Amino acid sequence: MPSQERAAIVTGAGSGVGRAVAHALLEDGYKVALAGRRREPLEETAAMASGMSGEAIAVPTDVGEPDQVKALFDAVQEKWGRLDLLFNNAGGGTPAVPIEEISFEQWRTIVAANLTGPFLCTQQAFRLMKAQKPQGGRIINNGSISAYVPRPRSAPYTATKHAITGLTRATSLDGRAFDIVCGQIDIGNAETPMTERMTGGVLQADGSTKPEPRMDVRHVADMVRHMASLPLEANVQFVTVMASKMPYIGRG
Repeated sequence: MPSQERAAIVTGAGSGVGRAVAHALLEDGYKVALAGRRREPLEETAAMASGMSGEAIAVPTDVGEPDQVKALFDAVQEKWGRLDLLFNNAGGGTPAVPIEEISFEQWRTIVAANLTGPFLCTQQAFRLMKAQKPQGGRIINNGSISAYVPRPRSAPYTATKHAITGLTRATSLDGRAFDIVCGQIDIGNAETPMTERMTGGVLQADGSTKPEPRMDVRHVADMVRHMASLPLEANVQFVTVMASKMPYIGRG
């Protein structure tokens, strides 16, 4: 199916990785629903895409709220009649403090954004992708380097990102009979507002604080674009895109 006829949802589309991926898809002619908690950044993402060949709509959504997630998918179905791609990207972290200082509210907020949100979006995507004709579609989850190894003082974030790997695998298996495929992109140190602090130094496993290299977020967007371009008979199950010199290999 030509990309001009394909519809996508990108969560966390108001900045960073989500914005870059949304723009890459819009450049390719996708119809893209931009989801995020605040309307203003979503509309800014859409305005920045002026002149691109695709079509963007802003749909403010808290992915941790079931009713809002359902409304997002209902809006896409009503406007475009189908969904071909879901990029589960929305998420966040907690302050780098000792584990005993993380409040229950902080834990619950991170789990809602990083794990419950992708689950709820995947659930709604299955309902839509199974019912549409032609059947099927692609789901791409934003994992993390932390889906494999933690940074110090990052228990909530690390736990949810490990869980995303399990969700990716379960989604791939459960979607197999319906031409619903699921892959995961694990990102290390892309240049976004979320990683700006790394230029000033971040805590390392040996207790030191050091600046870390970052890479252009466009490389992440290009990888998602490649994953999305594959026919449903092929899938990138897991892929890591990272700043080449970041302390990941050999971390700790």
